[in-house]
Amino acid sequence: MTTRKWITAGLAAAMLTGAELGAQNLPSRIAAAPNGEVRIMFAAREGVCGDGATFIRDHNRDHNVNISGDWRGWRSRPCEEGPVRIRLRVQDGEIRSVRTFVGGAWSPSNERVTDLGQIGAADAARGLLSLARKSYGKGNDLIFPATLADSVTLWPELLDLAKDRQVASSSRKNAVFWLSQAAGDKAAEGLERIATDEGDDRDVREHAVFAISQLPKDQGVPILLRVARSNPNPEVRRKAMFWLGQSDDPRALALFEDILTKP
Repeated sequence: MTTRKWITAGLAAAMLTGAELGAQNLPSRIAAAPNGEVRIMFAAREGVCGDGATFIRDHNRDHNVNISGDWRGWRSRPCEEGPVRIRLRVQDGEIRSVRTFVGGAWSPSNERVTDLGQIGAADAARGLLSLARKSYGKGNDLIFPATLADSVTLWPELLDLAKDRQVASSSRKNAVFWLSQAAGDKAAEGLERIATDEGDDRDVREHAVFAISQLPKDQGVPILLRVARSNPNPEVRRKAMFWLGQSDDPRALALFEDILTKP
């Protein structure tokens, strides 16, 4: 190989390593960390803020997360726009606990601390979802912080995770919920595929029906109508009809009338 080809190959490898550093290497870096606390930071989406200790607020989705269990006076507390800070407790290469904060600063720790520093938001989000697939005990807690990351479209990865039957049911259901928050047409299609997959776990399918009910009416109601009319599983149909009943949509009333008036 000529010198120029060696240089070209080396640059390509370096570019690949840079692109994959966060997404693929984050799980291995965490697994390789000594027992103790692992810290990660990355940029938050616009509209996401927190006080670094007790709550996280997402103005875009009208969604608040209580971290400390104490809501008293939270509206009057400062709300800093990032960064997202994640504190993991790692034992023998496994994640034992996950705490997510937005804003604020790290508090002192009695454990050994491995600080991975500021990570690219997109790489951090995809790395967290990769970890969520494998962390059966804490995978559910790793999905939420991934959704806070700046400048990344996650619904394809969330859909893939939600459909993966090798992933813990709790993590799949959590992915379904956050997939519903994406509320795009393609995300809605993915939720319908999960809800109507006869070979899938019924609990996950029912959770997909709930997520569909959280979509804007022009997206969610038509899907719920199709599920309620034609899904072969009576429990899944019942769930769809329940959420149609909460929608206050005239199309739902027409369906109920049609069902009740049939001989």
